[in-house]
Amino acid sequence: MMNLKTLIPSIITGALLVSCNTEKSVQTQDLDNVEGISQLEQEHILEKTEYADSINAGLKEDTFKGSARREAKGSIGDAEVTINYGSPGKRGRVIWNGLVSYDQVWVSGSHWATAVDFSEDVMIGDTEVAAGMYGLFTIPGREEWILILNKNYDQHLADDYDESDDVVRLTVGPEELEEEVQRLTYKVEVESGNHGAISLMWDKVKVSMPVRGK
Repeated sequence: MMNLKTLIPSIITGALLVSCNTEKSVQTQDLDNVEGISQLEQEHILEKTEYADSINAGLKEDTFKGSARREAKGSIGDAEVTINYGSPGKRGRVIWNGLVSYDQVWVSGSHWATAVDFSEDVMIGDTEVAAGMYGLFTIPGREEWILILNKNYDQHLADDYDESDDVVRLTVGPEELEEEVQRLTYKVEVESGNHGAISLMWDKVKVSMPVRGK
């Protein structure tokens, strides 16, 4: 079996959620402390993470009603960027302006807030963002999206979202993908030198937050 620590390093104490078939989620302890969760729960996390990858690769039909907890990781300049998020599936549903409403703050994943951790200070647009962990929220739209980094990463959905805690607000245009992405997916993309992006892809839409490292 793959090493749980390698696949899903602990970045949120008491904030990671494991989804189950009834769409309910149970909050787990720090995943670096494997004594805090059972072997069955560990296998469930691994199974659903690998499941999401298989769905996006077109290797199987998506029948799981819950959300896999996933992690994307990469380096931009000197900064290591880690994104921890819930990955819901499309499963034949209308996503944009359907399951996800336009012009409303969205958790940009499922269940617990999508969390982005920077190991070093970075620049996002004209804003210097200090090393640390942030919640990533978005306001999707047909013609443009607002991408948000917020100080409060430890919250369920956008229930406690407070605009006054925003560190970054950036307006970008969505990109149309040729192939559908069945399970919501984040990537840390390196473009050149110390320039890169945090990209969200789902259905046939991709949006990217530019990140510049040092």
